[in-house]
Amino acid sequence: MDDQACPRCKTTKYRNPSLKLMVNVCGHALCENCVDLLFLKGSGSCPDCNVPLRRSNFRVQLFEDSMVEKEIDIRKRVLKDYNKKEEDFATLREYNDYLEEIETIVYNLCNNIDIVGTNKRIEQYKKDNKEIIMKNKAKIGREELELEEILEIEKQMEDLRRAEISRLEQEAKKQKIREKEALIDELMFAEGDAKDILNTFAQSIAKKEEVDVVPIVPKVTQFSTGVKFSRGSGSQHNVPVIEEGPLYKYEAPIIPDRCGPDPPSIQNIINGGYLHHVRAENETEKAGGYSSTLPCLRALQDAMAGLYHAS
Repeated sequence: MDDQACPRCKTTKYRNPSLKLMVNVCGHALCENCVDLLFLKGSGSCPDCNVPLRRSNFRVQLFEDSMVEKEIDIRKRVLKDYNKKEEDFATLREYNDYLEEIETIVYNLCNNIDIVGTNKRIEQYKKDNKEIIMKNKAKIGREELELEEILEIEKQMEDLRRAEISRLEQEAKKQKIREKEALIDELMFAEGDAKDILNTFAQSIAKKEEVDVVPIVPKVTQFSTGVKFSRGSGSQHNVPVIEEGPLYKYEAPIIPDRCGPDPPSIQNIINGGYLHHVRAENETEKAGGYSSTLPCLRALQDAMAGLYHAS
């Protein structure tokens, strides 16, 4: 990002760390000061490509590559009209062809390929599918509204939870202050031993700290997607009991006729010192029936497998 610079005033991020580069639909970046200077009347032309632009359409550049910003703007504009869903097509092939057509249009507009013909193609599509476009726009608007309502409900629930936690914390602080004041009064006016009073106070505080205060949170019955669930229900579900099966027991593989030496047996492995080069099993592996002699035997069998062949 330090190498980014305004193409007009040549100011870089290195010289001005607060530099903000702005982009428009053409994809060429300008710093915020140059945008304000060139577009005092609200509209003007891009210094690089002379495309007519509006000041209100400039936004802060998020990506280092300005072509990415240009593609994002073009894709948003195209998808406002090309808003059909898979259920609007009879076959999956037709839907895939439709998606391919969208990508072709976006590619042409991003790379300045047949701009006039591509725009005519978009206008013709708008005329032919006017009713479907308006219907899908209304549907998308309803879905966005429902999503905003769900997010607003979740935000309200989170605010309630934070407010309840804050209230409990304030009450706990006030309670501690009252307890300290009561202790001071008792030490000042009581006739008993101060040491006993302090011990009694410490024991009462320890008992209170053992009781955890759980904040009251509104019960949630569904996810953000609308899928319902029953968390914290009073009914107890029976946990299935998993029966333990028998321990694993190794069985030697059946090997056809071969030429070459036979692999050593497990007893030979134990007595022949092969296990000095193999990691010993731990207690957890022993509980599962695992033994280090098995991988040693398998390694020797694999090493000698090249000598075997079916007769």
